[in-house]
Amino acid sequence: MTSERPSWEIYFMDITALVAKRTTCLRRGVGAVIVKDKRILATGYNGAPSGIRHCAETGCLRETLKVESGMRHELCRGIHAEQNAIIQAAYHGVSIKGADLFCTNQPCSICAKMIINAGIKRIYYREGYADALARDMLAEARIDMIRIAGADAAGPVGGNRRDS
Repeated sequence: MTSERPSWEIYFMDITALVAKRTTCLRRGVGAVIVKDKRILATGYNGAPSGIRHCAETGCLRETLKVESGMRHELCRGIHAEQNAIIQAAYHGVSIKGADLFCTNQPCSICAKMIINAGIKRIYYREGYADALARDMLAEARIDMIRIAGADAAGPVGGNRRDS
């Protein structure tokens, strides 16, 4: 057992990787965790809506139609991890206004619009995503985006480390 404790940012980012393992998407596993005051409020992973057959059963519609990553989001049976986390909070009556979002990937433009309207104030993400519109809208909404590595890396990229 290591004697060094991870920062809060690394801790929550590593949890997103575990959440992503629940994905039913055949192309990319994504996890999201919404956090406020160092407490997890909601989690989400990408996959088909509840009660609907998963892509693992039906095959990937996007692969069949040869849809490029980042394009034509409506041509998919799945819901994005960020959307599922926001929906989970709403379903259970949990306010996420002022919360932080930890996500394995930078949100797309559809998720960015939901994040803005949900009142999320900061996004921590591990991997980039080819969606300049999402980055532009989040910047205009003054939502901080901080790329952060996992526990096996030295720490955040482009952000201040806060261990308190």
